[in-house]
Amino acid sequence: MSKHILMIVTTADKMNEDHATGLWLSEFGEAYVEFKKAGFDITVASPLGGKAPVDARSLEGGETPQEILDTAQYLENTVKLEDVKDVSAFDAIFLPGGHGTMFDLPDNVKLQELIRDLYEAEKIVAAVCHGPAGLVGVKLSDGTPLIAGKAVTAFTDEEERATTLDRFMPFLLETRMRELGAKFVAAENWTDHLQADGRLITGQNPQSTISVAKEVVKQLS
Repeated sequence: MSKHILMIVTTADKMNEDHATGLWLSEFGEAYVEFKKAGFDITVASPLGGKAPVDARSLEGGETPQEILDTAQYLENTVKLEDVKDVSAFDAIFLPGGHGTMFDLPDNVKLQELIRDLYEAEKIVAAVCHGPAGLVGVKLSDGTPLIAGKAVTAFTDEEERATTLDRFMPFLLETRMRELGAKFVAAENWTDHLQADGRLITGQNPQSTISVAKEVVKQLS
């Protein structure tokens, strides 16, 4: 039987009135391609449902492979998170980043419940770059934060400052994860780096997406 991945993308399209944001396309597309190559079924959901915004900065440079650009079609009509009912249908949840995730994932109660239920059902929870923003509000049934005591990574405070977008963020992701008791592991800026603490898999930045996706595939195989 084919494995089934639930991919959660942001629907936040603004940091403020002057700065647009959204999903970082490569973090979605590269993972989508890896999961499809493995023969997995994929459901793409988002807080608001419908079309998910792609951060224009993720398309700059003209170097995005056509294979990745083509995955944007799966962002045209995402499932609304509230309509995801049967958690048992999924073997893993994957949260790609983009600065939009910092605004609509951390406080989403439905997402927190989905992640908790999947993790406690021995399923895989994976996120990359700013995607781990969706993990910071998750508490297990005993009330402890999901990431407390676990080795994790995410877009680092140093990387955030290097983008100069730190001033627009509601919080710094590395700092928040450390405050929640996570064992945060940072590598050099823009290097491929993942942490796998059992079924919790996190990647530091866009360069880490394929490694995280491959680790998900490996654990599900």
